Amino acid sequence: MSSNGFSHLLPVAIHAALQAGEAIRKIYFSDHLLVDYKSDLSPVTLADMHAHECIERELQSTGYPFLSEEGVNIPYEQRKDWPVYWLVDPLDGTKEFIRRNDDFTVNIGLVRGHQPVLGVVYSPVNGLLYFGELETGAFKRDTCFDCLLEESNFNLFLEKSKRLPLDKKRDRFTVVVSKSHINEKTLDFVNQMKERFGDVESISIGSSLKMCMVPEGRADVYPRFGKTMEWDTAAGHAIAVAAGFLVTLPDGETPLRYNKPDLANPFFIVRHESLNL
Repeated sequence: MSSNGFSHLLPVAIHAALQAGEAIRKIYFSDHLLVDYKSDLSPVTLADMHAHECIERELQSTGYPFLSEEGVNIPYEQRKDWPVYWLVDPLDGTKEFIRRNDDFTVNIGLVRGHQPVLGVVYSPVNGLLYFGELETGAFKRDTCFDCLLEESNFNLFLEKSKRLPLDKKRDRFTVVVSKSHINEKTLDFVNQMKERFGDVESISIGSSLKMCMVPEGRADVYPRFGKTMEWDTAAGHAIAVAAGFLVTLPDGETPLRYNKPDLANPFFIVRHESLNL
């Protein structure tokens, strides 16, 4: 691993994601999910809170500030001067969690300035782990539940992981779309791709797994023309960029920015630079 950048924080972030995933699984496979609702009527569960506590505890040793969907509302005047900070969604896809369809993730991102530089996306039920850092690159690990806890040598952990992008042989141009938030603008985009590439396949999936499908090689593009928050995308954004892909506004040029006064994201697209919009 490189001694520069933030590669030394990858094992810390992965360990935190695995710990959070274990806490989520215990509740997911129990008889009661204990669903509550926030002021904006979005659901929150005991798993969200337990995962938040696990991640915050694990990341405290790094000394960087911590901003989480389930944490306190930190004013912009306080966070605008943070040079580096953790941006976390302890359980991305709470609605999917409640429906018990497995499409939810733990998202841990590290942001420098206005751009993510490190990301971990972990799917607790099937053990899928995606992680990346700008200098280290991006990787995927299958059925990774407690693997890092058993492997103290992180270089060995990297050797057992698959570097992204994978060499996926696909016959059709593929667009990944949201399972719960498909809309007319997204359908229009898919139709535009059909006009350009002919036979187009759409993959529907939940949570930030969508952001990982493109750098993995399972899809060519992920258009997001619906509401997301910065903590939804930071981890997947970092993984995509570490794999050599772009995360921009629909103009194809402007990078998606972080630590804005309003933490809501504009629309964005994940793609390889060879795909001209």
